[in-house]
Amino acid sequence: MTGSDQPHPDRPRPGRSLPDLTCSDGPHSGSGGDFRPTGPGSDLAREEEERAVEQALALVGGSSRRPSSRRDAPATSQTSESDHRSRTDRAALEDPTVTPPQTPTPKAPPLSWGRARAVAARAGRGGPLAAIRLPLDRALGHVLAEALGALADLPSFDTSAMDGWAVAGPGPWAFEAGTGLLAGRGPATPLPDGTAVRIATGARVPPDTTAVIRSEHAHADGDKGLLHARRPVVTGQDIRPRGQECRSGEQLVPAGTVVTPAVLGLAAAAGYDALPVVPRPRVDILVLGDELLAAGLPHDGLIRDALGPMLGPWLRALGVEVSGPVRLGDDAGALRDALASSDADLIVTTGGTASGPVDHVHPVLDALGAELLVDGVAVRPGHPMLLARLPASGQQQGQQERQPEGRAEGRPGGQPDGPYLVGLPGNPLAAVSGLLTLAEPLLAGLAGRPAQDPYRALVHAEVHGHPHDTRLVPVVHRAGRAGGRDHVAPLRYNGPAMLRGIAAADGLAVVPPGGVRSGTEVEILDLPWAPATPWTEGCFT
Repeated sequence: MTGSDQPHPDRPRPGRSLPDLTCSDGPHSGSGGDFRPTGPGSDLAREEEERAVEQALALVGGSSRRPSSRRDAPATSQTSESDHRSRTDRAALEDPTVTPPQTPTPKAPPLSWGRARAVAARAGRGGPLAAIRLPLDRALGHVLAEALGALADLPSFDTSAMDGWAVAGPGPWAFEAGTGLLAGRGPATPLPDGTAVRIATGARVPPDTTAVIRSEHAHADGDKGLLHARRPVVTGQDIRPRGQECRSGEQLVPAGTVVTPAVLGLAAAAGYDALPVVPRPRVDILVLGDELLAAGLPHDGLIRDALGPMLGPWLRALGVEVSGPVRLGDDAGALRDALASSDADLIVTTGGTASGPVDHVHPVLDALGAELLVDGVAVRPGHPMLLARLPASGQQQGQQERQPEGRAEGRPGGQPDGPYLVGLPGNPLAAVSGLLTLAEPLLAGLAGRPAQDPYRALVHAEVHGHPHDTRLVPVVHRAGRAGGRDHVAPLRYNGPAMLRGIAAADGLAVVPPGGVRSGTEVEILDLPWAPATPWTEGCFT
């Protein structure tokens, strides 16, 4: 079932153990009022029995509960809960796999939008980064794990910057006919004063050369064997001296830089055959919901899955490796198996994060012992989003042992952590909100990318806000007209279940509670692409 973007009540989620608040044993089962049984089955006797069980469990390490102290509770509630716990505790003595029920803790209020992003970013930067070496032809798009220092001077010798003539001393210069100096040839002999030699771009300049004269700025008199300059000659002109671009050991590119084609070219020029980079984070996508269709037209209450086709390319645009989406439906067992067996760095789920009858994400995370880092965010759309850290399974433990240079962070006691999980709401634009709020900053940290500096832009038009929560609104950038400032324009079709607005957007405006007036600056979240914008005029703005 897809996650709802409507406010969900603060009540225990399906699948969690609840105390039995009705009597279930004896002739008074289901009765109300202030009935207090007496004799062997009295409250006092039951509490003494429970305390005895508690002491026995403490001796065998089978109880994590505190002893009961409910003397003043109504008899109906007290008796039934005591019976329920006593039976369960006795079962725990007989079978160590039986866990006594835990009273659910109240759900904490959702984090603010800024705080949630900060938690996600900090989680991604929580441990030392792995580093691998990749050949240049495979390093594109990765993030440098170390700064690149020049392995040699650039250029490594004095080089001609132009096709022309290398000359020494004042002119005119005597020359001999011939091919001259070409790039890639060995060292040339010193050039005597008053002489010239032809030279090609990139060729090594002979020792004692005064300057290089471009071919178009020189006149060669073949009959007299003399070269004349058509323009004044300046010492050192059109010569690239050794180390002009950098000296050996000088930092060229800092760690955390994304390897672009230009970085590859610079690295090759500086002498690198392979680069130290951070492995791309690996992401699994699990699509939940029995109502989703993978193909065809919506029909009979079934809808097309919009998130499966969208999330993979979106995440790849963030520089990660993504497996194909796996559709699990509303199956808690299948979800638990998929989470327990994943060896990805991040698992992204769609839907099932609210508290509906088939919203299984929270109960399954509870059953697996996951740590909830973010459980709800004060943002619209998308407030039921969550971020969790799963404990390492045996398979994940093996994966970390095979990669000792990977992340060393773990839980107390030395147990390594498993993958992160970002639970996205099922509504499409709400899921986009979750991607930008939790997944993007988390993945940036896992990939070693530096945090992007936030920026603000002028918004043209009043943008309504939520009374208490941050609101994310699709916008498109516009160039200022007649000397006006560049600005962003909010787009229509920005409901939680809509994608029409975000498809035309190049960013989302972070609208504070209460909204903003036209002419106000707002923070902008850039999308990892810039669509062609002419068709976004009109019905979208």
